Amino acid sequence: MCLAIPTKVLTLDGNVATVDVQGVQARVRLDALGEEVRIGDYLLVHAGFAIRRLDPQDAAETLALFDELFALDPQGASPPTGVAPDPAGPRHDSRPA
Repeated sequence: MCLAIPTKVLTLDGNVATVDVQGVQARVRLDALGEEVRIGDYLLVHAGFAIRRLDPQDAAETLALFDELFALDPQGASPPTGVAPDPAGPRHDSRPA
């Protein structure tokens, strides 16, 4: 199961956006999204690709739920970032790297 956390668009460079989630910045590809993205938009990201643009209110509600969830964690674990640092994403074939 994959978990996508809303990320906020900081900058745009063609089909690549720099996004922020919980203070962590990453570059993500916009090729799979199929809609215009603007600075300040919130995106759901999976494997380095934006897969959905979110309404700001929905993003805020989702982030608040994550804050509540991680506040309950007795181990004090940090929330996952939900973004891959490599804009090309992970390899999906069986060839050696």
